[in-house]
Amino acid sequence: MRISDAERERVVAQLNTAVAEGRLTLSEFEERVDGVLRSRTFGEIEPFVGDLPVRTPASAPDLLPIRNRSSSLKRQGRWTVPRRISISTRAGAVKLDFTEAVFLQREVQIDIEARSSAVDLVLPAGATADVDQIDNHASTVKTKVPAVYDAGGEGVVFRINGELRSSSVRVRYQRRFWWWRW
Repeated sequence: MRISDAERERVVAQLNTAVAEGRLTLSEFEERVDGVLRSRTFGEIEPFVGDLPVRTPASAPDLLPIRNRSSSLKRQGRWTVPRRISISTRAGAVKLDFTEAVFLQREVQIDIEARSSAVDLVLPAGATADVDQIDNHASTVKTKVPAVYDAGGEGVVFRINGELRSSSVRVRYQRRFWWWRW
């Protein structure tokens, strides 16, 4: 079976870890990386990683509960996203940045219960969102990403629902200006 570029990069990362652990010398690392980058099938890669331990990533929990009271909570960088996220916040702010996150599935459900709070969701490029199931009471929902039914893209689908009271939810992509990102 043919190997993709992303799978080649994972093998190179495995070799990089082996060098950091002292399992390979730098010359062995260079030879193996060169061979991996020239490989076209999984069978051709096997000789380069066959003598290294295989690490399986820990699976993400099915549910990530987030509880926030009168404070600010921010999650960003590289993290594994579960299938479901439950956000419960009162008089606080929650920002979840998914731009560098690892997704194990194509759909993520986010349940929000917010009272006098602000929730900011920064989606990765190509993602879509469905915010039609949010129940608003003196609240605002702003979205800068296409709805699930408007864009049949290949990205991750976010299904956002819940109840807002005197709160705001923003769903957007990452902002960029020169080298700044926020």
